Amino acid sequence: MTGDESGSDALETSGEDVDSVAWPVSLSGVTETVVATRGPNGLWNLAALGLFAPERSDVANEDPEGDSSEGSNLVTARTWGSTRTRGNFRRQGEGYVLFVDDPVLFADAALSIVEREAPVPDAASAWARVAVESLETGVDEGTEWERWTLRPVEAAVESTAVPTIDRGFGAVVEATVAASRLGVAGYDDEDLRERLEYYASVVDRAGGPREREALERVREHSSW
Repeated sequence: MTGDESGSDALETSGEDVDSVAWPVSLSGVTETVVATRGPNGLWNLAALGLFAPERSDVANEDPEGDSSEGSNLVTARTWGSTRTRGNFRRQGEGYVLFVDDPVLFADAALSIVEREAPVPDAASAWARVAVESLETGVDEGTEWERWTLRPVEAAVESTAVPTIDRGFGAVVEATVAASRLGVAGYDDEDLRERLEYYASVVDRAGGPREREALERVREHSSW
């Protein structure tokens, strides 16, 4: 199924069991992804979303009928503040998790409003349509957060490539995190700006053209 063909109906998750499928990639630690959620205007909003792997690592291609005790095997994520992602999760009960390695797409999704007619962009190497359910809510340093479970109900691998390690891409990801916290209570702006300058130096030394363009997007989309 392509992105243009999917997402016509919201998933009904409340009070029902949703048939789960395997994640298209192995998950461990916190995996940085882009999530697409459908808004009231019918468009798909892209935003950055970190997936917290279950307590046991390397969750992928597991038998959906196998043991999955509640609590230890859940993939979770948190939304912070009254974001479009949080509102769309609540309204739709679903979204698309996109696994991407394009730093420009990631930076735009993390720090600006990106809306599309289809949920899955060409830059996605793999994706999973997920049913989401709220686990808990809270407040941290004056910012509301909500923790969600994500269960794949459809998934695909669109392309494969030999993995490479690029410090510039990692620096772009960290820069989006720091930039998103500028002006937020509980964080020191001076410290954040020092981090941003360091990440910029890493991109300058170790990044390629896309990483450098992504860093410029971070500057454009933030108060850095």
